[in-house]
Amino acid sequence: MRVLVALLTLPFTVLPAPYHDPAFGSACEFLSFGEGERPPWHVIMRDPLCVEYAKQDITFDNGGAARFLLAEPMRIAVAVPACRYWQRDHWSVQVSRGEPPLVAWDGSYWFDKRSGRAAARVRNFRIGGEPTTVDGAVSAVRGYSPELADALIRLDAGISIPLPPSLFCR
Repeated sequence: MRVLVALLTLPFTVLPAPYHDPAFGSACEFLSFGEGERPPWHVIMRDPLCVEYAKQDITFDNGGAARFLLAEPMRIAVAVPACRYWQRDHWSVQVSRGEPPLVAWDGSYWFDKRSGRAAARVRNFRIGGEPTTVDGAVSAVRGYSPELADALIRLDAGISIPLPPSLFCR
């Protein structure tokens, strides 16, 4: 999340555009991974690499938060070398299973090193188990993290930004 916040708070020399699904989306065959599940290393051979992660057991009482943290390095490791990558995920952070989530949302993030574009969108915010608008989410986090609040505002409609194309992705 810190990386996403950092990217969204960078000053843009080109104004970001609204979110749209990637042009390569029709070529995607999504791989689904459960709670705390790490993708196998060989998925880096896929082009495009399209993944969907369940991140709804980020709990403090049953080890869900620890499993989430242990899985993230491998999830990042398979994403970074990809030329075309699309991730959809479903987040929920709660004290214990069965309790309303402190915060929850659904995300969609992609990059295409061939075309030089990247995009992100979050939606379906819930705070304390109750659906809320992005304004409600912003109000809830502004006192704790103004940077995250500002990033949420930018992600309301989603953004699409330029990305340096890769010489290795042709």
